[in-house]
Amino acid sequence: MSSISASKRIKGWMMYDWASQPYHTLILTFIFGPYFAEQLIAHLSATGLDEATARAQAQSIWGAGLTIAGVSIAVLAPILGAIADGTGRRMPWIWIFSACYIVGATGLWIASPTDFPTYTVLAFFILGMIGVEFTTIFTNAMLPSLGTKEEIGKVSGDGWAWGYVGGVLALILMLVFFAENATGVTLIGSAPLFGLDPEAREGTRFVGPFVAIWFALSMIPFFLWVREPKGTGMNIGTAVTSGLASLGKTLKSLPSRQSLLAYLMSSMFYRDALNGVFAFGGVYALGVLQWSVVSVGVFGILAALSGAIFTYVGGFQDRKFGPKPVIIFCIIALIIICLSIISITRESVLLISVSSDSSLPDIAFYVCGVSLGAVGGVIQSASRTMMVRQADPERMTEAFGLFALSGKATSFLAPSLIAAATALTNSQRLGITPLIGLFLIGLILLAWVTPDGEKVK
Repeated sequence: MSSISASKRIKGWMMYDWASQPYHTLILTFIFGPYFAEQLIAHLSATGLDEATARAQAQSIWGAGLTIAGVSIAVLAPILGAIADGTGRRMPWIWIFSACYIVGATGLWIASPTDFPTYTVLAFFILGMIGVEFTTIFTNAMLPSLGTKEEIGKVSGDGWAWGYVGGVLALILMLVFFAENATGVTLIGSAPLFGLDPEAREGTRFVGPFVAIWFALSMIPFFLWVREPKGTGMNIGTAVTSGLASLGKTLKSLPSRQSLLAYLMSSMFYRDALNGVFAFGGVYALGVLQWSVVSVGVFGILAALSGAIFTYVGGFQDRKFGPKPVIIFCIIALIIICLSIISITRESVLLISVSSDSSLPDIAFYVCGVSLGAVGGVIQSASRTMMVRQADPERMTEAFGLFALSGKATSFLAPSLIAAATALTNSQRLGITPLIGLFLIGLILLAWVTPDGEKVK
């Protein structure tokens, strides 16, 4: 253990962001999410639904899948975090949930357009989401051991930026060599590699196994270079009992810890809204602007590239000003981006009419994507450094479990509000308006957050 330098430990830890980002970039947002919507819309239309209703219902079903995953994570995250703190071990949990990630992602291969197994596909997607979210909890809890309070903001920013670079590279590889468009060819006009059948959409469906392989290979440096101290020796039964007791004590203390409680509540709303933007962005572009999966993928490349650049820069701002001012700036920018997105249709941009064959709506949406990637990466990086400042150093995994809980306790809110608004208005464009309200609530609650947290009594 002593032969592994601090620099190598940081690099190994950063490889987790590189390994896991493609699940968010390729599966959740830019490749599989739109593909799922596309196939479900076709399936629903074949049953006799009109196109608008089929699109709205597909968005609602996708939202339901995200809701189930979110509730599962919200219930288990703080409990497992408390148990991990009791045993002093995080690495075994990372191994377990890495397996969930790999199995869940690989299972998406079955999403054949000829006999689209909607709910089985959703089950694999949910398993993969559980895997990525729980591995994130346990790796985030290692962040404080990588530097001082001032240094970890930069470490977090560098890690998140490195993750975006991995997401960009994975997305480019997927679009260039595998994901086929309506004519059966990839972005460079060739057939998918390895003889994958474009008629059966095997190139696009390969996104699941591709992400699983990427994760498995990329986690090798993490498991080789990242070490944790020896455990407490506490057996699992005692760890469960003491972990639940500690969690109960922490929850009871929250009302007296104003800053921590306000931050958990604030992040609960603004992260839920941000996840809603990412989860429905590709589906929105496919439905409202009639983009292809490949076009959505190009949109994703631009968003991820800007995310890599600006998150790296944001790490310096985090170290200089602290995470709170960075988060406030990002929420205001995200509200502006959402308002801009809502104003974009095939016939208008910023509520100004354009001809139906104009490319201006596409350009405007690309600009929104670049802005979203930039701000989204910065706020997520700053959010985890803010959590480190608010948490009890002795209960860091439990704290990130609560952080996950705050991010998932209302994770059903954005998808269900979008689903409800979409169903009520029968409009994908108006369906995403609830996100603005969630961002505003998160912004207001930050007024009660102390930048450096409160001393634990």
